[in-house]
Amino acid sequence: AVETKRRGDEQRLFDILDKLALEDPTFAIERRSSTNETVIRGLGEIHLKAKLEKMASLYKLEIDTKPPLIPYRETITRAAEGHYRHKKQSGGAGQFGEVFLRIESLERGKGFEFVDAVKGGTIPGVFIPAVEKGVRQALEGGVVAGFPIEDLRVTVYDGKTHPVDGKEIAFVIAGRKATIEAIRAAAPIVLEPVVEIEIIAPETAMGDVTGDLSSRRGQIVRADTRGQGRMVINGMVPLAELADYQSRLNSLTGGRGHYDIELSHYTAVPENIQQQLMAGFKLKEEED
Repeated sequence: AVETKRRGDEQRLFDILDKLALEDPTFAIERRSSTNETVIRGLGEIHLKAKLEKMASLYKLEIDTKPPLIPYRETITRAAEGHYRHKKQSGGAGQFGEVFLRIESLERGKGFEFVDAVKGGTIPGVFIPAVEKGVRQALEGGVVAGFPIEDLRVTVYDGKTHPVDGKEIAFVIAGRKATIEAIRAAAPIVLEPVVEIEIIAPETAMGDVTGDLSSRRGQIVRADTRGQGRMVINGMVPLAELADYQSRLNSLTGGRGHYDIELSHYTAVPENIQQQLMAGFKLKEEED
């Protein structure tokens, strides 16, 4: 992933990257809205280093690089309920807001639904947007591993206010805390992006390439001959397994292999990986 060292150079970075990609078809740019990153791919580390050096020397653009983030997500696997009462009194006017809600899972890719099912004005309509704001805050920050939570419906069905101390901030906090409580009770899991991959490589390297892809939790979907001693291999593989892939592919094919990827879907990560992600999130929380 690349970013400018100076604020205000972002558009210039995009323009230069587009120009480099037009000059060299093996140099690819991917703008990932899910992680707000610009990712570059090429024929390997040496190829990418040459592009970065060209940007610095020819275009005088200072760039920072880092490994791209994997856009993990969280979701729930069963329905659950949450409740929170926020009550704060400090001398003068206080804060009060109480929220009851339930959550249930949606089909993968459906995103998020918020439902106001409050009857009798137990939560005044003017405070419902505050509750939704709190719910969204909980979903954006994640609960088990710090990743955005999706594919669920949150239904707010009851609550309580106070004629004097009922405040917007109180219902934001109550909505957020009730949502966190419900998610923790809903058997949350971490999802990872799976990409479709197309690899073009010499026929002589087919066994090594397919074996390596399988070792990365990949699945081979199809392998066809393209002619001139080349093979086209199509498969599915978790994005997290491709961090060093071009360099490895170069090694397996003598520099004659390349690949393209496209997001396919999200699926649950294996239990051991989920535990690693959860442990990392817990450690970060403790440090903060």
